[in-house]
Amino acid sequence: MRGSLEPLDMAVQIPYYFRCPISLELMRDPVTVCTGQTYDRTSIESWVATGNTTCPVTRAPLTDFTLIPNHTLRRLIQEWCVANRSFGIERIPTPKQPADPALVRSLLNQASSASSHLNYRISALKRLRGLARDSDKNRAVISANNASEILLSVVFSSINTDSQSDALNHECLAILSLFQLSEPECVFVASDPDRVGYLVSLLSHPCVDVRVNSAALIEIVIAGTRSTELRAQFSNADGIFEGIIGILNYPLAYPRALKIGIKALFALCLVKQHRHKAVTAGGVEALIDRLGEFEKCDAERALATIELLCRIPSGCAAFAAHALTVPLLVKIILKISDRATEYAAGALLSLCSTSEQAQRDAVAAGVLTQLLLLVQSDCTERAKRKAQMLLKLLRDSWPDDSIANSDDFACSDVVGF
Repeated sequence: MRGSLEPLDMAVQIPYYFRCPISLELMRDPVTVCTGQTYDRTSIESWVATGNTTCPVTRAPLTDFTLIPNHTLRRLIQEWCVANRSFGIERIPTPKQPADPALVRSLLNQASSASSHLNYRISALKRLRGLARDSDKNRAVISANNASEILLSVVFSSINTDSQSDALNHECLAILSLFQLSEPECVFVASDPDRVGYLVSLLSHPCVDVRVNSAALIEIVIAGTRSTELRAQFSNADGIFEGIIGILNYPLAYPRALKIGIKALFALCLVKQHRHKAVTAGGVEALIDRLGEFEKCDAERALATIELLCRIPSGCAAFAAHALTVPLLVKIILKISDRATEYAAGALLSLCSTSEQAQRDAVAAGVLTQLLLLVQSDCTERAKRKAQMLLKLLRDSWPDDSIANSDDFACSDVVGF
């Protein structure tokens, strides 16, 4: 459909019974409530979600909140759209129906039943994963049926090397990677060394999907655990940094690996006492080599991770030794987001505070202009503070003609404090 139906009304009249009584717009997914009235699914769901318990048209109580798809009306609307396509009206797509809670419960019961044949259990999990991938509504239905608790129980109830049982666990992990876990569920995983060790061992699995799903669950558990001691259970596990960085370095043909890899690495680096393991495992090279390939939110995480690693001596030294670090950080200032700018400025401040070569490289890369623009921008106060500190630090490294040529930036106001 075009952005709005209003211009179309001048050329073609939309039948009133095709319009949702709530939004007055053409219905895309008409559903009927217990009073017999039909609404667009999105509109009636929003009506109910805001606490309304009556039918908007009849004002009769909604004794049953089941929404029944009105397939006949939807087909009539689609036919009307096709008949009026000369007016610029596009046919509405056939909507996917939300998962039936009864079906979800049945699939979970079958998947968790130790008495069921393994192939049936795996088949049930595959259907459940398909539903979870289809829509947010489906995931909400699945979550409401305690799916995470059930699937975690399946994964960790019989950790063994049997290939068929492994297939069952891998399907569970694929589904779990799509959901957030409650804090008790995260504690359930993080508090048991065997469970932690099992997830870490999967980071070296031959199948990249298994590795990525395991990394996703590790990140979810770390992010959902308040206890620094439990977070350290993961960051202290042998081989975990090597596994995560291996995922981060996976070829770009699989972009999900890049996204999950940086989320997991950032989560692990929040544990200060184990950051040196990220440096030893090759995290510095991976971050710098992939910095230009991240999407916006992932680039922010990557820069936040760089700043965290620059706060430890080994990390700062490793970044300073990489020829591309300083030029990339200078280039990225003001290019992505306020947060990214703040992290990049913080990393440069750490590097230039410990390395005169980094200072020279920053000045040569044009950091002066970038910082002067930053302090006069609408960036965060922390970013501006870091920029001002960096300007003072680099004052002796500026070329002789820099100040004279920077009148447009009110340089004296910036560095004269």
